[in-house]
Amino acid sequence: MITELISVGTEILLGNIVNTNSAYLSEKCAQLGLGLYYQTVVGDNPERMKQVIRTALDRSDVIILTGGLGPTEDDLTKEITAEVMGFELVEDLHSRELMEEYLKQYEKNNPQRRITKNNYKQAMVPKGCIVLDNHNGTAPGLIMEKKGKTAILLPGPPNEMKPMFEEAVFPYLRKKQPEIIYSQMVKISGIGESQVAEEIQDLIEKQTNPTIAPYAKTGEVHLRVTAKAEDEKKCRKLIKPVVKELKKRFGRNVFATEESKTLEEAVVDLLKENEMTLSLAESCTGGAVASRIVGVSGASEVLMCGFVTYTNRAKRKCLGVKKSTLHTEGAVSVKCAREMAKGGCKAAKTDVCLSVTGLAGPGGGTEEIPVGTVFMGCCCNGKTVVKEFHFTGNRSRIREQAAAQALTLIRDCVLDQTEENNR
Repeated sequence: MITELISVGTEILLGNIVNTNSAYLSEKCAQLGLGLYYQTVVGDNPERMKQVIRTALDRSDVIILTGGLGPTEDDLTKEITAEVMGFELVEDLHSRELMEEYLKQYEKNNPQRRITKNNYKQAMVPKGCIVLDNHNGTAPGLIMEKKGKTAILLPGPPNEMKPMFEEAVFPYLRKKQPEIIYSQMVKISGIGESQVAEEIQDLIEKQTNPTIAPYAKTGEVHLRVTAKAEDEKKCRKLIKPVVKELKKRFGRNVFATEESKTLEEAVVDLLKENEMTLSLAESCTGGAVASRIVGVSGASEVLMCGFVTYTNRAKRKCLGVKKSTLHTEGAVSVKCAREMAKGGCKAAKTDVCLSVTGLAGPGGGTEEIPVGTVFMGCCCNGKTVVKEFHFTGNRSRIREQAAAQALTLIRDCVLDQTEENNR
């Protein structure tokens, strides 16, 4: 079943708001196994809206429109769609009652505001359509069916649109679609996209159902394994051997097989499992690694302290980096990164300390140490590893890549320690 998305609103075209609705609906359509080939944004212009809706109905079975269902004169989605599909508008008493109840409560909570008559425009619906109750706003959703074509109209505000889609539209479309699409993510760190692609080339060449799609992220590669079947249970059965094979090929570089799990969550979980504490000694990343760790619920169980030692004096005072090291080797060096990591463990009394020192640019680089050069040290239970990296891009991009790589290095060092202890 071919589906098309139409987002209505001049404010989207002007960039005043970000169109998150399309991203959400695209994902939901994929889960339902719907073929989504086109997405369109159109302003609040009657003639252009008519043209877009006619084109969409000609080439698609289902069109989903968001926005333009409100009380103002430029909210024309319902009126234009009804005109194109040949529906007359009539008042829906149930929608009016729900609206009055909502508006009275709104007026009660906001005494300075009054209910205006134009709100009741939203209770006018195409005759014979399916009306979807809005429990989070005033404008009802609508489903119009005619001559094998379906138009689904949803409110623009995400906090109204998403619950309505989940409660009413998803089940409606599910009945119309005999197959569903289900995906599982395999997340990899420590290996580049090109290497991952080479490792799975044979799987991609012979894939049918399920399929594998790689996505490059900063410091990570995500592989989405997608299957199509009658229900989720059958999809899972198809996906299971593929995920097993990917785990076999990439081993410990796989840090998660859940869509929502982040690299920093994997690091925190690993530290918890091994009852290890963490400190961070950052220079060029300026606390970016700590920020990602702190973003994980329960991080306080493992993260004890974070040092942002941006100057040489701070490196000496807080981490015990030797004056001679800074004088002879410089702050951006293997030796400095090593002393920062060891000093961080000592100062914070933690099992692990990750240090980062480098040149994020745009100035300060030399032929020997160009911009993008970053040294990272990881001291884990007394054993210290230092690695050199060369990142590209602007200052922000270099710092972002360094923070991602720092998380991978923590994970690798803890895994090395774990494996060594289990021998």
